[in-house]
Amino acid sequence: MTDGDGPEACTPEPGSFAVDVRDGRIGRVMGRVGPYVRLRPPGGGPAWDCPADSVRQATPGAVLRARVTEINREGQLPR
Repeated sequence: MTDGDGPEACTPEPGSFAVDVRDGRIGRVMGRVGPYVRLRPPGGGPAWDCPADSVRQATPGAVLRARVTEINREGQLPR
């Protein structure tokens, strides 16, 4: 996946989207715990820890897709 594969690591702000370059997953930054950045999938789900040197800023296109995913999940009717 090419989203966020830039050469520079970043220190993302909580609430922003970032990419775990180890596997290409995008997540909303929940915060930082020691040497790790805590990410949560768009729309919810189990969070995961990513080493800070493996986090990259998400591209505008990846952020847009993540936001659409969140909006779609929020709009689903209860089952």
